[in-house]
Amino acid sequence: MAPIPRILIVEDDEIICNLITTMLEKKGYAVVGNISTGEESIMKAAELEPDLILMDIHLGGTMDGVAAARYIFQLFHYPIVFLTALCDDGLLERAKHAQPLGYILKPFTDKDLSSNVELALYNHAIRKKYLDMYPVGEPKKLIAALDLILILDLKGRIIFYNPYTPRFLNLPEKDILMHHWRDTLMLINDMTGEQLPDPVPEVVKQMLVVSHDFNTAVVTRSNKTKKVSAVIRPIKDDQHELIGVFMHIREKTLDQIRMAAKKA
Repeated sequence: MAPIPRILIVEDDEIICNLITTMLEKKGYAVVGNISTGEESIMKAAELEPDLILMDIHLGGTMDGVAAARYIFQLFHYPIVFLTALCDDGLLERAKHAQPLGYILKPFTDKDLSSNVELALYNHAIRKKYLDMYPVGEPKKLIAALDLILILDLKGRIIFYNPYTPRFLNLPEKDILMHHWRDTLMLINDMTGEQLPDPVPEVVKQMLVVSHDFNTAVVTRSNKTKKVSAVIRPIKDDQHELIGVFMHIREKTLDQIRMAAKKA
């Protein structure tokens, strides 16, 4: 028996969200989550691994549905069907970057919904054979990693963090998502105590990889210092356009610290 398709709904109108859930469940689909903001949807998509995401274009919060959908598809390859009451030419142009597999115009019937969902699932099953590798690694591995992993937008705001990050930083989740990365931690030269320059502008402007392997430490907001290595690199979409910045910070083991001390 084929597995039941798992669908994530991103919709900030509770009545519409409940209606969609009822329609989908009557057709035998499993609704794995209901999210009301674009920024939350990126996190939940990686965590829940849905087979399809129904994304309202106009959402409350910091990030609209078009921007969130682009990140979700380009980073994690989850297929998107847009929900919208209004769809002008400018919006359509932006939406193309998410490579949606359908648009459902409000108001809609259960037949409109189910036919779009069925076609999207079928078409994505064919399309995913030809998709490139994940630009930041498989979602499962990002979620399971015991390192600090951040995905930033081009302004340096955190749009994704893995579950280990709040524990590493000793910060509540509300103080991480959509905050500038430098509001959550500080990278320093642990020999001099000086703060390292923000690497994000250089990565964005020059499309370079910035690496800090020696004499580097993280200072958390609770003033804990941890010796680390850090790699900050650009993230490109399937058209080789820059869409974000990937930050991977790994705490050094005692053996690594001792070895570095011997070399110094």
